[in-house]
Amino acid sequence: MPLKMINIQPGFNKQATASGAEGQWIDGDNVRFRYGLPEKIGGWQALVNKKIIGAARAQHVFTDLEGKEYGAIGTNRVLALYYGGDFYDITPIDPDRIETGADITTTLGSQTVTITTTSAHDLEPGELTTFLNAGSFSGTSFTATDFDDVVFEVKTVPTATTFTITMPSAEATGSVSNNGSLDVNPYVNPGSDIQTPGYGWGAGTWGASTWGTARPTSSVTLQPGSWSLDNYGQLLIATVQNGRTFQWTPIAGGGSVTTRATSISNNPTASIMTLVSDRDRHLFHLGTETTIGSPSTQDRLFIRFSNQESLTEYTPTAINTAGTFRLDNGTTIVGATQGKDYTLVLTDTAAYVLQYVGPPFTFSLRQVGSNCGLIGKHAITFVDGTAYWMSDEGGFFKYDGTVKYMPCLVEDFVFKTTGNNLGINYGASDIVACGHNSLHNEITWFYPKAGSIQIDRMVTYNYAENIWYTGSLARTTYFDQSVFATPTATEYSSTDASNFPTVQGLTTDNTSDLFQGSTTYYAHEVGTDDLDADGNTTAIQAFIRSGDYSMHADGTDAEFLLRVRRFIPDFKTLTGDAKMTFIFKNYPSESDSTASNIPPTITGPFTINSSTDKVDTRVRGRLVSVKIENDDVSQSWRYGTVRLDTQVDGRR
Repeated sequence: MPLKMINIQPGFNKQATASGAEGQWIDGDNVRFRYGLPEKIGGWQALVNKKIIGAARAQHVFTDLEGKEYGAIGTNRVLALYYGGDFYDITPIDPDRIETGADITTTLGSQTVTITTTSAHDLEPGELTTFLNAGSFSGTSFTATDFDDVVFEVKTVPTATTFTITMPSAEATGSVSNNGSLDVNPYVNPGSDIQTPGYGWGAGTWGASTWGTARPTSSVTLQPGSWSLDNYGQLLIATVQNGRTFQWTPIAGGGSVTTRATSISNNPTASIMTLVSDRDRHLFHLGTETTIGSPSTQDRLFIRFSNQESLTEYTPTAINTAGTFRLDNGTTIVGATQGKDYTLVLTDTAAYVLQYVGPPFTFSLRQVGSNCGLIGKHAITFVDGTAYWMSDEGGFFKYDGTVKYMPCLVEDFVFKTTGNNLGINYGASDIVACGHNSLHNEITWFYPKAGSIQIDRMVTYNYAENIWYTGSLARTTYFDQSVFATPTATEYSSTDASNFPTVQGLTTDNTSDLFQGSTTYYAHEVGTDDLDADGNTTAIQAFIRSGDYSMHADGTDAEFLLRVRRFIPDFKTLTGDAKMTFIFKNYPSESDSTASNIPPTITGPFTINSSTDKVDTRVRGRLVSVKIENDDVSQSWRYGTVRLDTQVDGRR
């Protein structure tokens, strides 16, 4: 018989059975498609050999007027700045919780120091704070430099007016207190690294239990700590989710990388997010206060925008362009993105377009879609005239002048949890992150699967080839190449301790409730491997597997088995080795699952390199699927096709 070429369409089909997806790919990891051919994805390497405390939930890359390049990363603990190959701590101090005139109390032989404030400090264990004006005090082995401008982790909170910190060494002189001159400057606290059910007051049903009893279950969800980051010209605008808005001035504007972001005066103090309307120079506060400066008036469907060319003027007058809107479809604004000449705002149920029209109305507002709500604040992106987002309705949508549902052949895999399939964890959907990679025409959503509280999966839409594929790459933020030569992304580890910023008394035991975890900042599409912040190089293990392919040229003689004597591999590019495995079946019901009682015949893996012409085999079956993979460093491949040398064999 002639050699049989197995041609396979690009993209994954996870909606069909293995035999129903003949001529298609059904599974893979760390792969992508270019011009119809599958290949291993590019490598990544840490930009800094430091790990940022907390889980990154926002990233923004920008330049100042002198062309200096910056990357801002917001975690649930700090706001970090990447500049000149290093990190800088620009986390704002919470202006609502600054305490002055606090006391320092030490105990002989102990590293624990108690801070006593003159009023309730509102700090919680695990939060970060720094101090100023420690002053001079005698009778202790500590000095002012041990406190001033040093970042500490709050260890315990014995009372509303006391908290403890841990010093690097024990008190060696005596048990003393200072004279009450210490200033306590707490970091802003974006929140938890995870999305959790709410407990306590307001979380349960009225009358369901007794006063003071914690409720075991709740329909209330506490959102994870998050930021929205944007630039207003060269200024970085950073808003804590449901909190204040801050600005950081770059070097070209007279700022410094060692200067913290500061609160913007006359701005709302509780907003879901902010967004800069570049075309007309307004700052939008979405899901914000109806009375500026009163967090209790936060309305999650209320929008407020500043006067044109102003960051501080929000009161509408007859001679400015400040104003407000309130949306009427949904329960909360979830997120938004800046389009070419509009702002697309998404609630949990609907889509709205805000468009600049000039005086006297400034902006027009119209609803453009329903039943298409956004699943999480950062689950949307704008690419080449079209906005794309993941919806909590269980699908993907786009807006290109009209809201459109996007069918895809991995939809059930991503959204449904049935049997062995673990779809998205809707209880942690706020942490879903969307990123655009213009180098490969890809839009990727990173999400947590059922049973996970952190991101551990990805789904990618290749808009140039209109195909979908999935993987296990876990990135909490992803920013396309623009200012930097490559895309940049963040990875969170809940078990690795951080070392940026330097925090005195930081909990490094990852079994402790106070442990914070850490974020690594990566440059992507660099080399072939994973080079982490500790300097370790690890192979990126990639594979792709096809559906079951009928080895017969047509339906004729399908009742007979075919014997495969050899196969001829064909790779477009191959660096190092790749491996090929063939799975032969007599019937579609045969499965290579460990739970299967009808196993197929698996031959391989066969090691393929640039000098491999053919590989001899002795195996037979009616159906065959092929798997291509690699498992070592410095390996890269782009698969073409394979030819099988077959002949009719008996049925026994």
